[in-house]
Amino acid sequence: MSLQVLWGFLAAHPAKLINVLALFITCPGGLLLHSARRRQSDARESLAGEEGLVDAFDLRVPRYYYILGFSCLAMALLLSWFSTWI
Repeated sequence: MSLQVLWGFLAAHPAKLINVLALFITCPGGLLLHSARRRQSDARESLAGEEGLVDAFDLRVPRYYYILGFSCLAMALLLSWFSTWI
């Protein structure tokens, strides 16, 4: 496939290109949220088993993952809404 045909497809369907970009942003956001849930459940299991305190690092990292994951999902949603106006 030549570059001109590819460029013609992207110029003819810009909404599809924006939706693909939104999809590529959504996937890492979902993975970050999933890993935050997994880290949080691991921290709860270790807390229940050891009767000790959870480190501050174990509390900050899931919170950071939640913030970054939800911001990725919000940005993808805004991009998807923007593609409906084109």
